[in-house]
Amino acid sequence: RNLLSVGYKNVIGARRASWRIFSSIEQKEEGRGNEHNVKKIKEYRQKVELELTKICNDIMTVIDEHLIPSATAGESTVFYYK
Repeated sequence: RNLLSVGYKNVIGARRASWRIFSSIEQKEEGRGNEHNVKKIKEYRQKVELELTKICNDIMTVIDEHLIPSATAGESTVFYYK
């Protein structure tokens, strides 16, 4: 249970950090009027967003379809719902 949580946080945390960096660079480039760079940065940011969405959907599927149904202890069920 804890390994799943830590692993999820590590995978998501790295992508969230990447998203924040791309978003910040995108704003700076928009301010400078570099539309070519803005377009490329948006593409990369959107790729990161898609990765985040896929990872979140995957973990939700694992939790909903496998972990919650097989959880026997109330504490485990509460943890997965949380």
